[in-house]
Amino acid sequence: MADLQDEPQTGPFDDGPVALGAEDVPGTLGPSSLDRATALLAVHPVADGHNTFLWTLRQCPYHDIETRDIGVDTDIPRLRGGGVGAQFWSLLTPGEGTVSDTLEQIDIAHALIHRYPDSLSLALNAGDLADARNRGRIASFLGPAPGANVTDSLGTLRAFHQLGVRSLAPAGAPWAEQGLTAFGHEVVQEMNRLAMLLDLTGCAPAVACQIASASKTPVVVSHTAAAALTRHPENLPDEVLTALRAAGGLCMVTFCADRTGDSLHAVADHLDHVRAVAGPQCVGLGASFGTEGGTPRPTGLTDPSGYPRLIAELLDRGWPESDVALLTWGNAQRVLRDAEFTARAAQHKTPH
Repeated sequence: MADLQDEPQTGPFDDGPVALGAEDVPGTLGPSSLDRATALLAVHPVADGHNTFLWTLRQCPYHDIETRDIGVDTDIPRLRGGGVGAQFWSLLTPGEGTVSDTLEQIDIAHALIHRYPDSLSLALNAGDLADARNRGRIASFLGPAPGANVTDSLGTLRAFHQLGVRSLAPAGAPWAEQGLTAFGHEVVQEMNRLAMLLDLTGCAPAVACQIASASKTPVVVSHTAAAALTRHPENLPDEVLTALRAAGGLCMVTFCADRTGDSLHAVADHLDHVRAVAGPQCVGLGASFGTEGGTPRPTGLTDPSGYPRLIAELLDRGWPESDVALLTWGNAQRVLRDAEFTARAAQHKTPH
């Protein structure tokens, strides 16, 4: 297993030049900023916290992501072209999904990874994250799974973990709806023991702050934006960003136009705000790609190949390369490592 500090021997996008995005919008970015972005992504690729392609593939199983597919915004060429080195594949379903729905999503995920072994690699821990990067693969994590699937027994949670799931979203679960119940505290404790990440996307602000405080490991919000800039029920107010900063958590900014605005510049504004309030150690990227055509996206960020242009914009705004490296890769790596450290410390405890 590769050490987490090793520099990559091969990059996930050595097979060609970095594309600038599905929509190459005019701008003032000079080639030097794009060159810097490309070079930085070759060492610190994007660890994207949320992609919904599994649900799309379930509805239309004929998408082939090995070649550019105009019917969907995610495929291997555009992931590589955008410098994506790790991807969390969401197991959430629209509406109220059942355990059976989640199991089907997990099955689709394993089949997808098995089908493209030269490009995708199942990742279960931070070591797998670095190892996949060093081998030129895209580290593929499963999650979040819906917390509502975990009802009155921790057995379902442990079964999900055995199947490779590494994050769970409490939003919508009865044990976290109005605040953590006694069983909710057991879920958080067991997830800490299993090194599973708590994804607070969609949680009410008070509940999110409570869970962040209760968890012994850093929590994440896999796809969101700043409520101070765009009013949206799932965007984070500054009070939650402050709580994430105190807990060492991670806020991953989405590329959904209704949450961020309709331009790359607007997305960069959200990243600026999260960085200012939560700190550079607590900001990440969770684009929520993986949909078929028609989903409103910020201009210039309509698919993963637009990542280098966004990174160039941040560099032009004065972000130090060290902060950009945390944004793309380092913060996700840290959260995974911290979760595993806590789990090892608790491994002597007997499961409930």
